[in-house]
Amino acid sequence: MSTPHPRRGRPAAVRVPRPALTPPRVRRRRSTRPLWAAVAVVLALGGLLVGRLGQVQLTRHEDLATQAAEVSTREIVTPALRGRVLAADGTPVVTNTASSVVTVDPEVLLESEDEGRALVASVAATLRLPEEALWGRTRLCGTADAPPVPFCFSGSPYLPVPLVYDADPVDALALLERPEAFPGIGVDSIPVRDYPAPEGLNAAHLVGYLGRATAEEVEASAGELDGEAWLGRAGLEAVYDDALRGVPGRTTVTVDPRGVVTGTLERTDPVQGADLRTHLDVDVQAASETALVEAVRAARTSGAPATSGAAVVLRPDTGAVVAAASFPTYDPGIWTRGVSAGEYDRLLDPDRGAPLVSRVLAETFPPASTFKVVSLPAALQTGIDPEGEYACPGAVSIAGQRFTNYESEAYGEIDLPRILEVSCDTTFYRWAYEHWQTLGGSSADGAEADARDRFLAVARGFGLGQRTGVDLPGEEAGTLPSRVWKQEFWESTRDEVCRRADEGYPEVEDDERRDFLEQLARENCVDGARWRPGDAANFSIGQGDVATTPLQMAVVYAAVANGGRLVTPQLADAVVRADGTVVEDVDPVDQGAVSLDEETWQILRSGLEGVTTDGTGAAAFAGWPMADYPIAGKTGSAESFGQDATSWFASYGPVEDPEYVVLVVVEQGGLGSDVAAPAVRAIWETLRAEDEDER
Repeated sequence: MSTPHPRRGRPAAVRVPRPALTPPRVRRRRSTRPLWAAVAVVLALGGLLVGRLGQVQLTRHEDLATQAAEVSTREIVTPALRGRVLAADGTPVVTNTASSVVTVDPEVLLESEDEGRALVASVAATLRLPEEALWGRTRLCGTADAPPVPFCFSGSPYLPVPLVYDADPVDALALLERPEAFPGIGVDSIPVRDYPAPEGLNAAHLVGYLGRATAEEVEASAGELDGEAWLGRAGLEAVYDDALRGVPGRTTVTVDPRGVVTGTLERTDPVQGADLRTHLDVDVQAASETALVEAVRAARTSGAPATSGAAVVLRPDTGAVVAAASFPTYDPGIWTRGVSAGEYDRLLDPDRGAPLVSRVLAETFPPASTFKVVSLPAALQTGIDPEGEYACPGAVSIAGQRFTNYESEAYGEIDLPRILEVSCDTTFYRWAYEHWQTLGGSSADGAEADARDRFLAVARGFGLGQRTGVDLPGEEAGTLPSRVWKQEFWESTRDEVCRRADEGYPEVEDDERRDFLEQLARENCVDGARWRPGDAANFSIGQGDVATTPLQMAVVYAAVANGGRLVTPQLADAVVRADGTVVEDVDPVDQGAVSLDEETWQILRSGLEGVTTDGTGAAAFAGWPMADYPIAGKTGSAESFGQDATSWFASYGPVEDPEYVVLVVVEQGGLGSDVAAPAVRAIWETLRAEDEDER
């Protein structure tokens, strides 16, 4: 019997849904508006970005590429080899030589935990130099821990840092033999200024010196300079710096974020500077320096202070400066190794004679009787008889004040050339006083009287009271006192003068000098603006407030020698290449002429010729071959209360066809005939010998 299938014959099970406890969920369709809004924003921003990128790529590509390159590259300026300074015959007066410099790689300093202090200390010990001095060289100038200039580092941070200049080559090379002990230390050979001193000449005040470029100069140079550049700071080095310096080279390097150089992209080599050929004569320059030193020595031997001096040799036809010497002087080589602050102070110290100051053009002195070549033409313009004779008493009274000749010597009635020969002061005093009276005396209107004052006018006509225009920096204009000048000077100094009138000069130890200064202060406090008879008298003999430079008086005597033409003193002749090819001629500048009649010139020349044969300069030129080589000149002895006279002698020759003007001044040296005149003769000996060699 079969068993029935369980599903067969039985009804299928029916599922009964459970009652719902909650209402059924209703599904709603979401809105697409927010999505499209977001898409629109994204598309707008994307379009803006694409547009900006297109603008950058198409319109500012070059600018941005340059900026990007600047982030990773730097340009280094390499100074050119500086040109030489040459004498007229091509002899080098300033040239270049190699100097050993010990350097350290800036990357070594950056990567060292102690910034390289231990390394620098080892170098200092090896070279037997003070550690702090070398360490200061690694400190950037202007930072908190940096020493003052020039002992800090002012150069490019992408070049080796100089630790020691002018190092001993043997000691320096010893550092290279132990690279493991001195990592990053190098020894470079760099060009520095050298002074061969041919014939022993110095010429420090003429050639000048160099100094590092300042931060302001570097910034204003439009990339032409960096902190390692040397610029002319004085003398010819300063005036002709652009030509001597040449064209610097440029190197573009890549650097990493630390500033360390990683490669070189481009290099342009520097172009050597041109040479400067001057008018200097080596033998004459050396002779002038020697003669000046000997004059100072002789004056000091006789008891005079002889504090300073100058010598000038000038060509009266062109103004070419053949020689110029200043005393005291200094070694120009001190600038090569980097002058210290202490050394610089000593160069300017008045107690040491301020050797940095050029007495040729940057210091003024009363010209004394050398000024009479100006005053005599002025006196002739006031109406004195050129053919007359005039009394030369030992003393004269001017407005109640006594004025005398040297040692009150009298010469009787003499003509104008003889007045110059014996340098008669009293005659000039009378001429000046008489002219002062005709201009209205003390009651004259200052400006109006100055305009009619012939002594003032002729002095200005000779170029005094203004700079000569010499191609050297630092020239003083000198002083030509006048009524207007005295009024302005009194107004600017009245408070101090009146204070001195009340308080005196207690710091002055000499009783006589103190009494003189106090009396002068009392007088000037009351009427120091008044142009007195004594002012006019002193003006006529180049004293009182009259002050000129030796170079200015050389120009005056050049005008006498050449017939009235005013020359511009000039040291430079031409800018030339190393092979002698002329790049540029330095042409003389015309300054006009002194308007005097021929009779006046003849009187002047006759008197000046007599000075060296029968006058105040005859003793110094005793035995000189006047027949073959005649010299004309004039002594001067500028007196100042409480001081020795300043000694002058100005000359030119040969008189028939003048080739040179020679002048010497020695401050507080004594009489012009005793000190300056023999020095001038010594210089003429060299000039005459050269002329004989050329014949």
